[in-house]
Amino acid sequence: MNENQPNTLPPEYFDHVYQANRDPWNFETSPYEREKYADTLAALPRTQYAEVFEIGCSLGVLTAQLAPHCGHLLAVDVSEAALAQARARCAGLPQVEIRQLRVPEEFPNQSFDLIVLSEVGYYWSPADLARAADLLIAGLNPGSQLLLVHWTPPVHDYPLTGDDVHQFFLAKTTENGALRHLAGHRHETYRLDLLEKR
Repeated sequence: MNENQPNTLPPEYFDHVYQANRDPWNFETSPYEREKYADTLAALPRTQYAEVFEIGCSLGVLTAQLAPHCGHLLAVDVSEAALAQARARCAGLPQVEIRQLRVPEEFPNQSFDLIVLSEVGYYWSPADLARAADLLIAGLNPGSQLLLVHWTPPVHDYPLTGDDVHQFFLAKTTENGALRHLAGHRHETYRLDLLEKR
């Protein structure tokens, strides 16, 4: 873990990024993102989930693709600039609720059948990752799933790497047995792991 940058990136960081570029990570146009979204959806072992929580929904590109698999999908992000685009993209999807929320400082008061943490965990400090992990595990119904998908090359601005995030959650499968590992694979620049609450 990169101790030189121990603080979680603040909402202002993301507001500046989205103000400079409406699609800063090319979510809408990148073949990499398109392939990763298809891989993310293909990893889901069920076709339908009653209650789903997506953390860091950004522009809502993955949100719109997840929605047909959800009875109710709560999609959150820290950046209002990103959420405005997500709301427009998902306007015709009544099962999608979009909310500004900062995890782990804020967390919904409900439980979920699936939580998707995609391209978010490396923005947290090690301490916030630990707090978030406890909340995510507590927020899952027994037998429900946590899907992790993260870019793996290091980014000098980010407190952690994708591998740090996944290794932290995978440790939970052995140290306290709260989670079990259902599936996982690594691509050239990202990895995916599917965990289930025991």
